[in-house]
Amino acid sequence: MQMVVSQNTLKWLMRLYPPLFFQRIWVIGFYDDFKQVNVKVNKSLLNKNPNGSIFGGTIMTAADPFYPVMFSHLLDRKGEKKLRIWSKSVRVDFLKPALTNLFFQITLTDDEVNEALEILTAIGKFEKVYHIEMYNKKNEVCAAVAIEVYVRDLTYQPVF
Repeated sequence: MQMVVSQNTLKWLMRLYPPLFFQRIWVIGFYDDFKQVNVKVNKSLLNKNPNGSIFGGTIMTAADPFYPVMFSHLLDRKGEKKLRIWSKSVRVDFLKPALTNLFFQITLTDDEVNEALEILTAIGKFEKVYHIEMYNKKNEVCAAVAIEVYVRDLTYQPVF
């Protein structure tokens, strides 16, 4: 059973979720009916590496949960399906040291959501790689992330 929460409630739940909170990952907000999220990674003593930049693990942690969370809210509004959604893989290219806070935005279009629904209906699972760019305060890309999202409909019954 999917927990139905508002965009504002989900923002606060994720802000206070210990793996994000202690890595200083701050959800600015969910928008457009869960199709967009804005996130800030605050540089602090808790996530700074010996070189003075944000630890790579923090950057990966910041990218990890948002596509699955957004897809869970977008793919099954009526609670008819039992979905398993997770980040299957994450690849981070560190392009520039993250010496300041980082910012990123994830947006899912109606076409991307419909594509996932169509594939789930046809074969019962959906896998796709999405890209996230994380920017510093000067609007320079510091990290490029490729995240593979996996969605399985556990109620899927193939038709022969």
